[in-house]
Amino acid sequence: MTPSLRRSAAVLLTWLLLACACATVIWRTPVIADLSAFMPRMPSARQQLLLDQFHDGIIARLIMIGIEGGSADARARTSLALGEALRHDPLFLTVQNGDEATQQKDQALFFARRYQLSPSVDADRFSAQGLHDAISGSLDALSGSAGMLLKGIFLRDPTGETLSIVGQFTGDSQPSSEGGAWASPDGRRALLLVQTVAPGSDTDAQALAIARIRQAFERIPDRGADSHLVMSGTGVFSVLSRGIIEREVSLLATASTVLVVGLLLWVYRSVWLLTLGLIPVASAALAGISAVGLVFGQIHGLTLAFGTTLVGEAVDYAIYLFMQRAAGTATDHFWRTIRLGVLTSLVGFLALMGSGFPGLAQLGVYATVGLLTAALATRLVLPALMPAHLKLRQSARFGEALDTALTHWRRGRWALLGLVALAAAGLSWQHQHIWSRALTALNPVPPAEQALDVSLRADLGAPDMRYIASVSAPDEQSALRAAEQASVVLAQAVAAGQLAGFKSPTMVLPSQATQQARLAALPSADALQARLDTAMAGLPVRAERLQPFVDDVAQARQARPLTRADLQGTSAAMLVDSLLVRRSHEIGRHTSELQSRLHLVCRLLLEK
Repeated sequence: MTPSLRRSAAVLLTWLLLACACATVIWRTPVIADLSAFMPRMPSARQQLLLDQFHDGIIARLIMIGIEGGSADARARTSLALGEALRHDPLFLTVQNGDEATQQKDQALFFARRYQLSPSVDADRFSAQGLHDAISGSLDALSGSAGMLLKGIFLRDPTGETLSIVGQFTGDSQPSSEGGAWASPDGRRALLLVQTVAPGSDTDAQALAIARIRQAFERIPDRGADSHLVMSGTGVFSVLSRGIIEREVSLLATASTVLVVGLLLWVYRSVWLLTLGLIPVASAALAGISAVGLVFGQIHGLTLAFGTTLVGEAVDYAIYLFMQRAAGTATDHFWRTIRLGVLTSLVGFLALMGSGFPGLAQLGVYATVGLLTAALATRLVLPALMPAHLKLRQSARFGEALDTALTHWRRGRWALLGLVALAAAGLSWQHQHIWSRALTALNPVPPAEQALDVSLRADLGAPDMRYIASVSAPDEQSALRAAEQASVVLAQAVAAGQLAGFKSPTMVLPSQATQQARLAALPSADALQARLDTAMAGLPVRAERLQPFVDDVAQARQARPLTRADLQGTSAAMLVDSLLVRRSHEIGRHTSELQSRLHLVCRLLLEK
């Protein structure tokens, strides 16, 4: 074997091995549709808060489910059966649909832990005068709307601590109930709210959870032939967006490939030359996608679409080489021209690599590595595969037609350019806000799906999430204490009419310091009995009838601190998970600390 043949064989073998390696990397590189890739790489505190919600917040892990069709009773039965099935599925953390079992768990939790949860508990409340005032208020409440709730628990909770806990949620919009399950206000849709264990950024896990919901729905025997399932939420949108992007990328890539291949085949009139001409483009795509996968661990669908379009110019490199070889001219000048063209293209793409937006940085890496690879494939691989003497078929008729078209273009070019300029000016005047800064402009989700999301949120009474206050702390208890301090200020704003309301995890999970302070304010059994003898003077209830109250207070004094684990299976768990988010942030190069970031959702009165 001659040295030139050995060199060609080595080049081809290396190229094949690298192509196989790139294909392996691509196979393991996930394609994402998360629009947070187009958020800044080094976000500000506000931007980081938004990214946390995109990736790990409960907003990204909630799936809203609607059951439509059939009778109201059939929808309610289906909702209860579906909720029961999903509660036993390890993919889901909480499932809410207004079922009686969950409501009973909520009531049992609030009642059993009322002295730790009630914001009214302090030493003054359990003084003789405080007991008199609290019990008088409970007696008055017996004749009001809360009388049914208070009547069954009055002897054990005469101070109304359970009502005090529930009062924190007064004014909240709750779904309607029909047949023992949540329903839309018009009664045409049964509702469920599901929280997945996996974060919203894990699109594969979200897709599996959605599939599991559909499977559970299909297995319900008496759901009715006319009933069907609708779902929405951030995770649903992510899965839907990924599918749309993958389909459109495949469709557009196939269409462009067919057009380019058809044109080149018509010009070359040779399948072998066509195959050689596509080698630089294929090599560029393989190298570009694998480079993004190695650097970022994933590739965005938009990067895949735009990057493939950018490296498509590599098909020109092979065309130039074939023309030089067919003309029998030296290629030294040709390679200098190719190098100059590649360098000018790389200048712009290198700027993208330094972008603070990961999506644009991915595009820069893809295009840069892809064009370099295309140029190297043209320089090293194609000469090893091309015949020594290349003859291109003449396309005289096509050339003549092209010359004629260009001649007509030269004659009327100014008039055409003038019309284009006038049309552009008219469009700019009509659409004065032509530049969109909204991230949702990149959202491929169809309008019908977005309308469904709005409808489900309205049916569920979801709060306005536009206004979020966030505090950070090194651990959970510090974050909860900071939340309690913030809640004092926010409660004053609510009382002044400046806010319609707010939510804090401390409503159902106070800090341990606050719990201990409240329990310490409870008197001993003997002291409480003595104070009750004084407090009940003038009231229509004898003190000895409140012995269950005395026993419960004595038992509460020995209670252990309430933790997140105690909330499992209740609606309070979802509230805490939605507002207390744990995130690991890098501090320096080699150290990190766990920050518990707590989100207080505030709704301005004017936006209510």
